Amino acid sequence: MARYLLIESRDPYESKSFGTRCDLAASLARDGNETTVILVENGVFAARSSGQIRELERTSRAGVSVIADEFALRERGIGASDLAQWIKAVRLEELIVQMGMGARALWS
Repeated sequence: MARYLLIESRDPYESKSFGTRCDLAASLARDGNETTVILVENGVFAARSSGQIRELERTSRAGVSVIADEFALRERGIGASDLAQWIKAVRLEELIVQMGMGARALWS
């Protein structure tokens, strides 16, 4: 089993390939890999419960851990109560911890 970390920095409403990357994360998880999607920069717009990002919800249901950078959330005025229930806010250092544990990182 491998570890994968998909770092999503693009606004999901402007990125045409956001859904494709969500599908990749779900596929990796279904294949038995420990997979995490971390939303950073404008990618945190996908974390809002009002955002209706169905691809991200499907990704979470496939066993992918979905986390969002606390700092990026604060910068964009997104509070903890605004987050979709399956998303956890974390410090960006979590990205470094994951990579230190051998996660293969893909940044978009």
